[in-house]
Amino acid sequence: MAGGVLSFPLTAFRDDGSLDADGYRAHVAGRLAAGPGALFPACGTGEFFSLDEDEYRQAVTIAVREAAGRVPVVAGTGYGWAQALRFARLAEDAGADALLVLPHYLTAAPQHGLAAHLERLAAGTRLPLVAYQRGQVAYTAETVRRIARLPGVVGLKDGHGDLDRLQRLVLAAPGDFLFFNGAATAEVQARAYTALGVPAYSSAAHAFAPEIANAFRAALGRGDDATVDALLRGFYVPFVELRDRVPGYSVSLVKAAARLRGQPVGPVRAPLTDPGADDLAALRALLTAGLDLVGATL
Repeated sequence: MAGGVLSFPLTAFRDDGSLDADGYRAHVAGRLAAGPGALFPACGTGEFFSLDEDEYRQAVTIAVREAAGRVPVVAGTGYGWAQALRFARLAEDAGADALLVLPHYLTAAPQHGLAAHLERLAAGTRLPLVAYQRGQVAYTAETVRRIARLPGVVGLKDGHGDLDRLQRLVLAAPGDFLFFNGAATAEVQARAYTALGVPAYSSAAHAFAPEIANAFRAALGRGDDATVDALLRGFYVPFVELRDRVPGYSVSLVKAAARLRGQPVGPVRAPLTDPGADDLAALRALLTAGLDLVGATL
């Protein structure tokens, strides 16, 4: 999973809000063709929070069948541990390789409660777990040492971007414990994370412009700072600025960009909203600029 960009496919919906299995299958196949290091269906970018259990089962099943063992399939799970275990068992039955444990629902919790949540999940599923700290979930070094001792917990995805805290967590964990850069638009912080020993990252851009995502990853890997800087200036940083205009655009813009590329992913589900005309025009111009930088076309 550390060998390539981590891809988080979008869940396709029809205009009436129903799941579009055929559109989703086509989207997943396209992500796999672009050579990701792993596939993460039904996670944050895939609108896990909007899926019922049957839709979740379909999404994970399609991803597993399309991947056909070529890359690991890590399905999302979340809410309280009881509901998270229901999703975990659906992912097991669908053939997923592991689970990304999304932040629990709504309430803040003390460190021993966060650890107990993962202990419950680890005891109830045979699938390896990757904890995800974001929002109200932020682990201390002591908690990471505790959860890393659990047989089923294999890694942590960081969505906070607090590099001081992350360095402490990396140093506290055993050497075989996995860490992933899960910051929003992770490429912007990829060099800093790599310097801390966390080179693997999730890429929202891979969902709509794998040409850009793969070019950035390749440039980063070979130490080509000129190309990295050009892509950051010309695409990633302006994308972040556009993303930050409206809550939820971290998913809505990605889905809109995929539609601009002709991918049949449909709209987002409420409470998310699709971009308005002005933001959509800005997104189109930005996407064109990014593709021009890597010699691809809209």
